[in-house]
Amino acid sequence: MTATAFAFDGFRGEVAAGLEVADPAGEARRLLDPASALETVHWGRNYLYRARLATARGPLDVVVKQFRGSSLRERWRHRLGREGKAARSWRVANALAAAGIATPEPLLLVESRVAGGPALYVCRHLAQRVELRYLLRARNTGGEREAFPGLDAAAVLEATARLARRLHDCGFWHRDFSVGNLLVAPGPTPTEPGEIALVDLNRCRVQARVTLGERMRDLARLPLERADDRARLLAAYFGAGASVPVRARLVYELARRSFHGRHRFKGRARAAWKRARSWLVPRGAHAHIPPPPAGAAARDKIVWDALSDQPHSHAGRWERLLVRAADLPDHVRTWGAVLAAAPRVRRRYRELVAARYREPFAWPGTGIALRPHPADPRALLAAFDALGLGQALIRLHPWQERHDEEEMLARELAGRGVELAFALPQSRELVRDPARWRASVEEIADRFLQYGRRFQIGQAINRSKWGVWSYREYLDLAAEAAAILRRRGEVELAGPAVIDFEAHATAAVLNRRRAGLRFDALAALLYVDRRGAPENRQLGYDTADKATLMAAIAETSLLIGRRRQWITEFNWPLREGPHSPAGRSVAVDESAQADYLVRYYLAALGTGYVERAYWWQLVARGYGLIDPGAGTGLRRRPAFAALATLGRELAGATCLGPLALGAPLAGYRFRRRGGGETHVAWSLAGVASLPLPAPPAALVGRDGEAVAAPRGVVVPVGSSPLYVRFAAASGAATERGNA
Repeated sequence: MTATAFAFDGFRGEVAAGLEVADPAGEARRLLDPASALETVHWGRNYLYRARLATARGPLDVVVKQFRGSSLRERWRHRLGREGKAARSWRVANALAAAGIATPEPLLLVESRVAGGPALYVCRHLAQRVELRYLLRARNTGGEREAFPGLDAAAVLEATARLARRLHDCGFWHRDFSVGNLLVAPGPTPTEPGEIALVDLNRCRVQARVTLGERMRDLARLPLERADDRARLLAAYFGAGASVPVRARLVYELARRSFHGRHRFKGRARAAWKRARSWLVPRGAHAHIPPPPAGAAARDKIVWDALSDQPHSHAGRWERLLVRAADLPDHVRTWGAVLAAAPRVRRRYRELVAARYREPFAWPGTGIALRPHPADPRALLAAFDALGLGQALIRLHPWQERHDEEEMLARELAGRGVELAFALPQSRELVRDPARWRASVEEIADRFLQYGRRFQIGQAINRSKWGVWSYREYLDLAAEAAAILRRRGEVELAGPAVIDFEAHATAAVLNRRRAGLRFDALAALLYVDRRGAPENRQLGYDTADKATLMAAIAETSLLIGRRRQWITEFNWPLREGPHSPAGRSVAVDESAQADYLVRYYLAALGTGYVERAYWWQLVARGYGLIDPGAGTGLRRRPAFAALATLGRELAGATCLGPLALGAPLAGYRFRRRGGGETHVAWSLAGVASLPLPAPPAALVGRDGEAVAAPRGVVVPVGSSPLYVRFAAASGAATERGNA
């Protein structure tokens, strides 16, 4: 039987023989959208995700490999009529299956008819497989038995060698026979591994004969640091009882040293070339991101990325540099404002650092930012109720024509007594059309002031993809919005909503006078550098220092003049492909995200200089407290339970400042509303012993779970915060006091 061909919307495709798909074009169209992803499998040059394919016999779990196809090489191959990567994967997978060599069953091929368009290769998902890379990493450090008790590394290596020999004898030269492309299934016993499947087939060649050099080049890609493992690999490849030819051993060693040396060099060279190329050629975009408007100027090459819920700019670095040069007079005024403000900001910052933690203060509580979830609004409200928080920020999109879903959400939350604030981000269209901005703000004011009277004006104004290229543009928008909102009575307005730790940008905007404009509080989208824990330092400042510096800027600024600060956005993105709002280098796992969330709230709010802080956001694939999945319901991540526990444990408490703990321990001390104290502590380096001032009344884990109380007054803690309740403040606890 042959595959069934189909076509749609400038794409062509094939469905595997015998696979009963009623609407192959519709399924292909759906799978082209990464929003159909249930789980990210790999996020790199190409995007691999697990999804479901609808067939007459029920849904199949599949892996979709989305090739961008936008490189110059792929465009040239397309114009010459040669196979693309998806088509090569499809052809080779079918050939491997015919030869009886294990590979995930190929199910669907989709290719764009246009050069540079995306392509898909869809195969069956193989569950409960281990990438050989993880086994060998553990093997190279001597920890494979603990990490993979069901697999014997030596037996897996021998099975891998036998697979390679069979592959080569059948005429397949894989050309990417690496640890990430070999999926190992557990066997009946550790010494009998199950099937090893080959993936990533687009480089593979099918030829009449595979030479010795080609064979050894495949084997040389495996990073075997131990000499006995390399000997075992070659012995198994050439067969039990057979000696390894001297020439083969020499060719293998030469290929191994050459490959791994080239690999390191190419990695550095590729990074340097990428940096240099970015000045001339705009960085590539994922296939789901729409192209810029036809004929758009550099300032206007901005589109909305629905997966990461933020704009995307197609303008290259050189284009952006030319725009900055054209706005040079405004930038000169900006830096003039920064230089004039710097001495008084520095002086006040030092005073605030010295005064920090001296006086107890009422814990301000934690908040959450959110957007409507149209697919299941009731589930969203139920999740919010389960958090038990009293503060929420709703981000409105002024460029939208309708705000019915946002108003329904605001009405429901206000009816629960939730203290609401609203964020008003800008877009390039609204910056270019002030009349439309005014009309949008007028409508929002009419509809939402009845639910809350706190507004953040602007969003990430120091990022051109949000539509603002000069701070003069932002000040004009902010003045218009402030006038509209203040005409309607008493409101609290916050700005300028600079994202990341760019204190100069915040100081620049707040120290440029604009007739009719003042803010009641500083709004900051105050991220750490997102490459690690909130205690990490950036330019010498950790999270507490950053919050203190922002307070000093607010108090000494021309547009505020008071020490009031709202942190309206922060998060740690997850390894969720294009759903994640930042790159792979800053992504963390779900457990680390939960740890960092709690520690960030404690560090920022624990200064006493932050009135409110909101995690962005409640429901989102790449960074939210809840994973909406792809039609699979709302899955609460560990960070959800961590925030609920933080709010519950510290509700109504008084913050007494940091605990005086030696490295690597850190923590904060609170007096509970009903009496007694709660200490929150964690370790910055592995598991450490936390000394207690007295036997605790109870121990509560990060996610609200009860922890067994110790027999003595020492308890182990790791990176996850631990809540230690004491029935009454002991003398030892008081002596420990504030750091």
